[in-house]
Amino acid sequence: MNYYEYLEQELVPAYGCTEPIAIAYASAVAAKTLGVKPEKIIANLSPNIIKNANSVKVPGTDGRKGIPISVVAGAFLGNADKKLEVLEDVDKTKLSDMDKKIEEGILETNLVRGVANLYIEIIAKSGEDYSKVIIEGGHTNIVFIEKNEEVLFKKDSVEEEKSTVDFSIDKILDFADNCDINRLKEILDKQIKYNMEIAEEGLKNDYGANIGKLINKNADALYTEKLVAYASAASDARMGGSDRPVVINSGSGNQGITVSIPVILYARDKNIGDEKLYRALVCANLVALYMKQGIGKLSAYCGAVSASGGAVCGIAYLDGASKEVIEGTLVNTLATNSGIICDGAKASCASKIASSLRNAFLSYEQAKSGNTFAPGDGIVKPNIEDTLQVVSNIAKYGMKKTDEVILSEMIENRSYLDEF
Repeated sequence: MNYYEYLEQELVPAYGCTEPIAIAYASAVAAKTLGVKPEKIIANLSPNIIKNANSVKVPGTDGRKGIPISVVAGAFLGNADKKLEVLEDVDKTKLSDMDKKIEEGILETNLVRGVANLYIEIIAKSGEDYSKVIIEGGHTNIVFIEKNEEVLFKKDSVEEEKSTVDFSIDKILDFADNCDINRLKEILDKQIKYNMEIAEEGLKNDYGANIGKLINKNADALYTEKLVAYASAASDARMGGSDRPVVINSGSGNQGITVSIPVILYARDKNIGDEKLYRALVCANLVALYMKQGIGKLSAYCGAVSASGGAVCGIAYLDGASKEVIEGTLVNTLATNSGIICDGAKASCASKIASSLRNAFLSYEQAKSGNTFAPGDGIVKPNIEDTLQVVSNIAKYGMKKTDEVILSEMIENRSYLDEF
């Protein structure tokens, strides 16, 4: 898969936090396959899906949170053909009916272990009829559809949607310099429009803990705080149930917001032309995707760290920084903030974005001044490729138990203590 195809695959619009929306999408497909409105729905979900969908407000639902409304609204109000925009334009007059169905026990939710980190299985029942839909590895990656023991669709299950992409900083920079921007212009225009609109929304109105608005009060003293404020405000709105879509990165709206908004705003404030902005966004998005490739879409590793590194590399690209400075920026970013945990999608994501971007901006200044961390400084290796591999190993394998403990604490089940 080449970079054009990978960007077209990964930079897609999503309406709401991608985990509850993926649940809603699976539920909508199950209901459509069943052919009638279900009387009972069973949601079998991986720990990471439960963690990320547990606490976040779902757009189109007037501030309702979490898994139950995602499943039921998807089945009864969603449009399966819209995938990650499944809950766009739902009939809000029927939300009270959704509440009643949940209260009456239409939904059974089960945690399933031993599956991919991103795993959603929805079973919809009506009388003796049933349908089953499984999403695995990617938020819209349906791997199985069944109705009444007849398999309608099946493909090989995958832990992650496998894409053979040959990443390196050299190749990313060469592509950013020389690619045919016209081929990517449509999705980049959407990223600029959608992601900036939700940032403005977050700064104008009250969402979550209003992190972006709080930061923006002091942005006059330090320019980069303005960039941090806009990205954080976008997350405030997205996690707070805003009805505005965003263009995602690495399967995440927060990562799509973080990697793009600082680059867009910086280019505008510095009067940098559209052509250079497009190429900087290509650079930023690809760097973020590169950093997440070995980690996976869902883990205990907060994706704001990698997205922030991508964003500031995009800004470095706008500045005409050397490859060595860009690589140094990534090394410094990873050496410092790789320990931030992901405890699901919710209001505090905006603060984690702020922390990650601030660290990334410092990492850029550090690299420009010739003070990049040296090999042997903790997890830092002789080159960016090896350093990224270390971070991937820590996130994917080292933080596996951390992920289990985080979810256990979120659902107040401390059975893991028996193991210590």
